[in-house]
Amino acid sequence: MPTASSRAPLIDVVKGLACVLIIAHHLAFYGPMSDIAESLAPRLLAWLSSHGRMAVQVFLVLGGYLAAASLAPQGVARFAGAWEQVARRFARLVVPYAVALLVTVLVSALVRPWLAHHSVPAEPDFAQLLANALLLQDILGYEALSAGVWYVAIDFQLFALAVLLFAAVRAWARRSGRIDAARWGQAAVVAGVAASLLGFNRWPQLDAWAVYFWGAYGLGMMAYWAAHAPRVRPWLFMLVALGVAALGVDFRPRIALAWVVALALVVAMRTPALRQWQGVPVLNRLGQMSYSVFLLHFAVCLAVNAVVTTLWPEAPGWNALGMLLAVLLSLAAGRLLYERIEKRGFSWPAILRWQAGLLGAGWLASFVGNFG
Repeated sequence: MPTASSRAPLIDVVKGLACVLIIAHHLAFYGPMSDIAESLAPRLLAWLSSHGRMAVQVFLVLGGYLAAASLAPQGVARFAGAWEQVARRFARLVVPYAVALLVTVLVSALVRPWLAHHSVPAEPDFAQLLANALLLQDILGYEALSAGVWYVAIDFQLFALAVLLFAAVRAWARRSGRIDAARWGQAAVVAGVAASLLGFNRWPQLDAWAVYFWGAYGLGMMAYWAAHAPRVRPWLFMLVALGVAALGVDFRPRIALAWVVALALVVAMRTPALRQWQGVPVLNRLGQMSYSVFLLHFAVCLAVNAVVTTLWPEAPGWNALGMLLAVLLSLAAGRLLYERIEKRGFSWPAILRWQAGLLGAGWLASFVGNFG
């Protein structure tokens, strides 16, 4: 997700690789190109379909790491107004998000008549469009308009929760005058990680809410403080203890991965050679535009799926090449969205216009589809 804080090239490289893995997962999971190409690499496609989604844990940990760097590098809030911070985050997320959903709705309407496959989203109604536009689709029980957009809603919830937590601790410290806001802010994050890993994350019915994912996100925040602390041992002890306890109570591969990523971040950022590594230019760039690529890739994959499976419905080789083409076109489309939309700042009237455009175009596409 976009962030105002600077970051090491290593983090952008990891984000870039995780982004490509997410695209590959969706191509393998949804098909239909992967269904036709399966005979060429059955084990690889099965692994991507079942386990490629684990890359989300990398984004959660990195999101927490960058949130700590931006919001409270010393454990105490360094921003002024909490609600202004939350509103700014929503604005930065929602414009490229609205553009990508608009493209996805239009592409879905275009391919729906000639791609009879479960991967094509159904025609949306106005309530579904509104819920998606406001990042409330999972909370209100509506189907997402595009694959993976649930993560955008969760990222916003997690960021908002972190902002409100740090703001509350700072206000409490000012009011009492007797507590260390930095220490209590970090303690609140650690307590939240424990509650999530040992409780909330074990209840699937909570997966529409930030508390379900706070464990991985908070591990990332702890990793930032550990990487920059004068004494790393207390932080490492807490990270190890939380991971061992969480996995001992209920072993979850996704939590194991998040834990390993958090520990690896600490080691990497405390190792001068890795911290100062300049990365790989192509992957650095991909990491920087990974949000835009993530948003647009499903629309691109739908379009490529429709064309390739129509032209070569029984040719594994052509469909495998189609999957590769979908990845490359997703990167190109994401770069365009990044350069034209994500990098720009938008006023609230412009944001509302994009939201209205999503609602209007989605309703029109649905109306035309029903009429036809």
